[in-house]
Amino acid sequence: MGAMTIRGLDDMTKKALKDMAKQDGSSINTALLKILRKELGLEKKRHTAVYHDLDHLAGTWDKKDFKEFQKNVEDFEKIDTKMWK
Repeated sequence: MGAMTIRGLDDMTKKALKDMAKQDGSSINTALLKILRKELGLEKKRHTAVYHDLDHLAGTWDKKDFKEFQKNVEDFEKIDTKMWK
């Protein structure tokens, strides 16, 4: 492992690095390495699927719809204790 010195860091960049490290629960060095790996294309890419097929339903329920849904799923809240013995 090598060591490097970065000169000319302005206060805003230093603060952003410190904030990122604090948010991640890591050191400033680890945060900086993460940024470098990402920007150099060395970061392992995570394949996360994003779906939008239900987007048109978001925010469309009113109180009546919610109560009806709650009533229809009440049975799922019951625990069959015999099943868990």
